[in-house]
Amino acid sequence: MNVPSPDETNRLIQQARSGCQDSLEQLLIQYQNYLRLMATLNLERQFQGKFSASDVVQATCIRVQNGIRDFAGSNERELMAWLRKILASQIASEIRRYTTQARDIQLERRLATQVDQSSAMLGGFVAGEVVAAEQETPSQTASRRERAVILANALQALPDEYRQVIVLRHLQGMSFTDVAKQMQRSLDSVKSTWRRAIARLKQELDEGSS
Repeated sequence: MNVPSPDETNRLIQQARSGCQDSLEQLLIQYQNYLRLMATLNLERQFQGKFSASDVVQATCIRVQNGIRDFAGSNERELMAWLRKILASQIASEIRRYTTQARDIQLERRLATQVDQSSAMLGGFVAGEVVAAEQETPSQTASRRERAVILANALQALPDEYRQVIVLRHLQGMSFTDVAKQMQRSLDSVKSTWRRAIARLKQELDEGSS
């Protein structure tokens, strides 16, 4: 999935704020993989069997649809920050459902900070781990926030085991030994899968930016 230009995204934002449902749906599709990855990276392990990243994203999209007229921003950076804020709030709401906690502002703030940090990390991963800065092409000079969306789309296109090994190893910072335990695979098997996954991810990123 190609990421629309900033000008095209800004046009969709203005139209969505004015009540255009088609434009809003295009924006939600554009950021769906990004939101799903943000949710995946920020679900605490003890709650992963109770609700899923897809559950969080679905509820987040409903809140976006209901609140788009109240969104005061006008560009992609502001929209993505607003989406992350709603996503973090929704994760907090799901946690409250299963812990019977009262609303915890500190929890919401902590989750919002974590989600923002995850987004910044994604952009850095594309520039640093997958594509060295000195090797960047003009098509790879997008901002970090754009890179985060590009990476989320590329990861979603990978086979499940490739996506999982990259998320565990690079985005959750696990050692290969811990990744092997998590995936219930041998260490050599995980390292082999990781090498193939990185090669496939580079291919997806190249195709997505062409």
